[in-house]
Amino acid sequence: MRTWHEIRRFPLAVRLLLVNQLGVNTGFYLLIPYLATHLTENLGLSAAVVGIVLGVRNLSQQGLFLIGGSAADRLGARGVIIAGCALRTVGFALFALGDDLPVLLAASVLSGLAGALFNPAVRAYLAQEAGARRAEAFALFNVFATTGALIGPLLGSALLLVDFRTSALTAAGIFAVLTVAQALVLPARTVPASAGTVLGDWREVVGNRAFVAFALAMVGMFTLENQLYLLLPDGARRATGWDGAVGLVFLIGTLTNLALQLRITRALKDRGDRARWISAGLALMAVAFLPPTLGPSGPGPAALLPVLLGALLLYVGVMVAQPFVMELVPGFGRPELTGTYYGVFYVVSGVAAALGNAVVGWAMDTGGRSMAWLPWLCCVLFGGVSALGVVWLRRLGALPAEPTPVVPASV
Repeated sequence: MRTWHEIRRFPLAVRLLLVNQLGVNTGFYLLIPYLATHLTENLGLSAAVVGIVLGVRNLSQQGLFLIGGSAADRLGARGVIIAGCALRTVGFALFALGDDLPVLLAASVLSGLAGALFNPAVRAYLAQEAGARRAEAFALFNVFATTGALIGPLLGSALLLVDFRTSALTAAGIFAVLTVAQALVLPARTVPASAGTVLGDWREVVGNRAFVAFALAMVGMFTLENQLYLLLPDGARRATGWDGAVGLVFLIGTLTNLALQLRITRALKDRGDRARWISAGLALMAVAFLPPTLGPSGPGPAALLPVLLGALLLYVGVMVAQPFVMELVPGFGRPELTGTYYGVFYVVSGVAAALGNAVVGWAMDTGGRSMAWLPWLCCVLFGGVSALGVVWLRRLGALPAEPTPVVPASV
């Protein structure tokens, strides 16, 4: 009840952005986890072609975050959010209706570009509207995002009992509804004219050494968070020999997030500076990968418990660190460049997640059964190095001491 009371205290625009993120993750995870199976089994494409289609989508999103952030700063976050959701609607509809490779590639590009547009724009808009309560806003944002990431696969697996086309059209319909809702509800803000150029904005952000160092220090956070979709599911399957055990990992995360996220953020907000809690959260994320290395090696319920404990600790670590990370990002520069800062931050995170997953995947292949602890140890090191990086930046005084409120422009 306290969570819903907190939601009602935010402006209507913030509440819509929270519901928007629930819908975005529901629609995304309703479709994307099952796309590769559709391309191979239903359309008969080779693994190489499937890799190209999925890679194009990922590259279109991760490589263009900077464009989305700059567009939010110069054109206004509201219009960019609406455009992104509209493009995702078209992209997902093409996945439902197209069987030819050119159509599938177009769908991948559009759906990836959509994410590149609205991801930094939504965060910039949320930071602007929430003002001094950004930490609580991003905590709730995390709650809605995690809930959508659980609902999506469940709904997708049910719709696939009909066929993939029904699932894809449902996902497109969700984004269509979000597009209309944003166009009707999100208030339009005037955007001050920028005196410089887009390249000048990029140079300013990339030239901010403190910000770049902070973004690089967050490599561990994004790498470990991605293990919710790689290492932990694999560990749950190996521990039980049952694919359904993966759902328990996400169920624990969603329930914990709903119960604790806002409480954790509100309790920590006024108890020490943000950097202290970010480093503590990263350290807890690192510790989360130790229990699976200490559990029994054979399959069975006893072997699953350490994996679930690790997932629980990882989710709690994310809940501690992530809202404060998102809150700090705009504090590194001018309010007029909030979107660009988020864009650069997510470019770094995308590259980090890709490289980190490659390292963990290599460790999974190399370790095998004889060194099953190797990928888990890699994750411990990733988290530990990131935590130490934040501690080092804090001691140098390189981080914003207090978040700088972003004042919304006039209507």
